[in-house]
Amino acid sequence: MSAESLAKTTSTAYDAILEVIASVEPRVADATRKELADQRSSLKLIASENYASPAVLLTMGTWFSDKYAEGTVGHRFYAACQNVDIVEALAAEHARELFGAPYAYAQPHSGIDANLVAFWSILAHRVETPALAKYGVKNVNELSETDWEQLRHEFGNQRLLGMALDAGGHLTHGFRPNISGKMFHQQQYGTDPETGLLDYDVVRAKAKEFKPAVLVAGYSAYPRRVNFAKMREIADEVGATLMVDMAHFAGLVAGKVFVGEENPVPFAHITTTTTHKSLRGPRGGLVLAQEEFAADVDRGCPMVLGGPLSHVMAAKAVALAEARQPSFQTYAQNIADNAKTLAEGFLTRGANLVTGGTDNHIVLLDVASFGLTGRQAESALLDAGVVTNRNSVPNDPNGAWYTTGVRLGTPALTTRGFGATEFDKVAEMIVDVLANTSAGTNKAGAPSKATYKLGEGVADRVKSQSAEMLDKYPLYPGLELS
Repeated sequence: MSAESLAKTTSTAYDAILEVIASVEPRVADATRKELADQRSSLKLIASENYASPAVLLTMGTWFSDKYAEGTVGHRFYAACQNVDIVEALAAEHARELFGAPYAYAQPHSGIDANLVAFWSILAHRVETPALAKYGVKNVNELSETDWEQLRHEFGNQRLLGMALDAGGHLTHGFRPNISGKMFHQQQYGTDPETGLLDYDVVRAKAKEFKPAVLVAGYSAYPRRVNFAKMREIADEVGATLMVDMAHFAGLVAGKVFVGEENPVPFAHITTTTTHKSLRGPRGGLVLAQEEFAADVDRGCPMVLGGPLSHVMAAKAVALAEARQPSFQTYAQNIADNAKTLAEGFLTRGANLVTGGTDNHIVLLDVASFGLTGRQAESALLDAGVVTNRNSVPNDPNGAWYTTGVRLGTPALTTRGFGATEFDKVAEMIVDVLANTSAGTNKAGAPSKATYKLGEGVADRVKSQSAEMLDKYPLYPGLELS
């Protein structure tokens, strides 16, 4: 099918979908149309967002949504799951081939679900399996109450070492308000206070002192690559299981930008990811594992998960098939190249970046030099049609709510076709907004971390410049709604 014919077919499909929705609740149809218009007219720079293909999006709107399918392929607790078996097996097959993983589990609904499956699989492997052998039983239901209480105590006293939130880690890596920080005795490793970079000797020393059962690597706001061979060495030295959360950079792994020691899959015992972000698929999760952990991960449902979302697993299969195409490697390299251009654009204009640059898809802008908090900067940029999110910087004086940083990512605009020229212009526009924004005051006249004043005419100027670029690289080209 030609591109023109495919765009026409897609337009017809979405017109029909919205007509059906409007027949029941027109306000939902209106909001859906408005969301497409808003996304088309804004500069999306949120590092955790992207644009899935029409094929992926349409796959989610099918009758697979109506099926319960607890269990695993060929071993379901509900009848008539033969078609779910097909799509789940396809998603797992594509994931294994794409990432070179011995085992893949496509059921997690999200990244946090994938991490919970990984955590409990590790605990089952390290704690439950040896305990069952010790007590001479096949499953926990056969344990005496006394033995079960002892096992529960062992589950609840395992140690986890993960990257600190303000250093670029994720809240599921042992942050106390998150369930990961409650289910483990946890500590965090940070980054070098001068460079903002990971210091593997410091991580090793921390691991040797703390002796974690689980060492978590990966990040959500660290703008550099990680040497996973070194992280595995550290894990092995202290007898820890290495878990890597590659939710943010999975697309760069799939696209062969991160190879060798920067590819976590060969080194991690278990690797988790989302299927959206840089992977450009549906919102969902995925767990990859070495063979020794396969049986444990396979128990994700009912251990942690409820019924898998079969329509989303089908969409995962489509997205992973897309990522196996040679064009995806070009796309992934463009993501990394564009991030470097964006970073250089900021630096040449006097802005400050955490770690002084990037070598992945993330640019973390320290807005203190503009006299702003991250919240003020995020809001001012949104007024100008630039969509970002505020983010902590190492040892952030403003905390996790107001922050001192703004996180930017290149996957979404790279999907639209932006290149070096456009990303340099984006840096110029962002600096223009921030340089013309001042911190505000509260009702009592005291300095405020939330309020701000954007210079007159700045928002309109930046929106006009943005529109010129966005018109050149339309979102879902050829998709026209009646």
